Amino acid sequence: MNLSKRRLVVLLALLLPVAAHAAPSAAAKREIQGLMDALSASSCEFQRNGTWHGREEARKHLQRKYDYLLKRDLADTAEQFIERAASKSSISGRAYQVRCPGQPAQPAATWFKAKLDALRGSAARAR
Repeated sequence: MNLSKRRLVVLLALLLPVAAHAAPSAAAKREIQGLMDALSASSCEFQRNGTWHGREEARKHLQRKYDYLLKRDLADTAEQFIERAASKSSISGRAYQVRCPGQPAQPAATWFKAKLDALRGSAARAR
């Protein structure tokens, strides 16, 4: 193989993983936005690293984490958003909690998965 063909092969090998990674679909973006909206519309508090935060502060925090993941192609689905941004602290590894009025605190992953199921159920009924 001559030098120019070798360079082309190397260039394609380097670019292929970038091309293979897709951005979140429109449906995934809607679902993630729906999860953020559900948090904002709730009367729940969000605990991270032992401190409770209001829903708007929590949303801003999760939006920053989501933006970080998007730049690195690490949140292509709502499930990945929940797992990688909304479940635990990236720094301490401690699980996030959600506490809603009249209910015990629960893992944020559980709360967001229930909201995702509800969103998907609403979408299916709307068809």
